[in-house]
Amino acid sequence: MNFLQAITVYFLILSIGFFPTDIAKLLAEIPSTSTITLTGVEGVKVGHDTLTGRPTGCTVILVGEGAVAGVDVRGSSPGTRETDLLDPVNTVQKVHAIVLTGGSAFGLDAASGVMRYLEEKGIGFETAGGPVPIVPAANLYDLTVGEGRLRPDAESGYRAAKAATSDPVKEGSVGAGAGATVGKLGNPFKPMKSGVGSYGVVMEDGLAVAALVAVNAVGDVVDPATNQVIAGMRGEDGKSMVDVRRLIRRGFQVRGSFGENTTLGVIATNAALTKAQATKIAQMAHDGFARTIYPAHTPLDGDTIFTLATGGYENEVNLLALGALAAEVTAEAVLRGVRMAEGLPGIPSVQDLKSGEE
Repeated sequence: MNFLQAITVYFLILSIGFFPTDIAKLLAEIPSTSTITLTGVEGVKVGHDTLTGRPTGCTVILVGEGAVAGVDVRGSSPGTRETDLLDPVNTVQKVHAIVLTGGSAFGLDAASGVMRYLEEKGIGFETAGGPVPIVPAANLYDLTVGEGRLRPDAESGYRAAKAATSDPVKEGSVGAGAGATVGKLGNPFKPMKSGVGSYGVVMEDGLAVAALVAVNAVGDVVDPATNQVIAGMRGEDGKSMVDVRRLIRRGFQVRGSFGENTTLGVIATNAALTKAQATKIAQMAHDGFARTIYPAHTPLDGDTIFTLATGGYENEVNLLALGALAAEVTAEAVLRGVRMAEGLPGIPSVQDLKSGEE
């Protein structure tokens, strides 16, 4: 029984009041789902800009018609812009874009370029002085991958916004994931290359929920289906996985650098949500990080997830089920972020290590 089947069975049990004896028959009646990337949610476009001078860049998620948004920051070393605006008690109800960027705090300047692009299109929160685009942003640290003085700026953000499309999301070592790595505990550490991953589902009744994640964790990435580390801290041979879980249980004193990591995510859904509900979905989506990243939400990470609700789905939404789905697609997006990445000299990818075994 997969996750989607399990959650459907759970809600059927709640509705009928007893546990059915014929599970096979019940599963046969479960509606089918189809898979998408973040742009499979109507009204969402994604654009990347990857710098040529070194592996870094930014990823822009455009919702030109506006979307209700929420955010939840769990890491203790975040770098963000305009996240206070997303508090449910604050006035502005919709955002027009989200920016995920490399370049540490310097990279937040990419949001200025996105604002300029949207202003040219006449998109923004209406004020007496003209529309003001609402563009929250979050950054990850990748300054040690190549020449750190090269980082995304306003021009990079503008290019990413201009390149945004509703085509399936390009994954791997692009945009905000160009300089992303995982497995950075220990001294010396031997990290692996990571990147951007995206995954989502569309239910039979049309409800869509999808995630895009830029995976730059200090810890390992674990596949929940097998409980095996698929990317992370490597052993002395440069190929085997150390498995930080075992080291920590044995008293290993992990070492890392504050603020030099961070996994960023965006959830998009066509459900109609309030800001408070969108924030709750962002909170629940963090379970996807916890299932796939060990350790997650550490003092060394700035783990942040945004939610965008476009509102095209007209049926009533079960918030519990939607949050559970958000966590599931987030977990899948994390796994895709490491599996789709391309390695760099001295920083191999999952694909590199697999090809070396063959």
